[in-house]
Amino acid sequence: MYVCIVNHEGETLVHRTIPAKANDFLKIIEPYREDLAVAAACMFTWYWLADLCLEAGIEFVLGHALNMKTIHGTKTKNERIDSEKIAALLRGGYLPIAYVYPARMQSTRNRLRRRTFLVRKRAEILGHIQNTNSQCNLRAPDPVTGSRL
Repeated sequence: MYVCIVNHEGETLVHRTIPAKANDFLKIIEPYREDLAVAAACMFTWYWLADLCLEAGIEFVLGHALNMKTIHGTKTKNERIDSEKIAALLRGGYLPIAYVYPARMQSTRNRLRRRTFLVRKRAEILGHIQNTNSQCNLRAPDPVTGSRL
């Protein structure tokens, strides 16, 4: 996990890789906790960081990854550069914000997203089957029973 801590004047105080573990994160931010806001890109692994910040009373802001890419749209992309960009966007008030799901809703959100994915995949596969059957002048199978009506 790449950490970039910037003060109000824009000076970089910390800029390095740390293990993505709660204790390591809390240890590195300890000297700066008084007026700290933590920001992260909306990726698959933000839940633990948001939950940790909530427990520790630290403001957490989730950046909308797609909109951030549009704003800073650099050709080079890596954790070091991304951490600087997120810090600069947060400091300047330009970080596009995504909704931070409460811990109690995270598993529901994940299940709904997975279900949506599977429903779309099923529709795609059924479309392929219907297209193939049409090309061969066959009736489409019933989606429930599989028999040809």
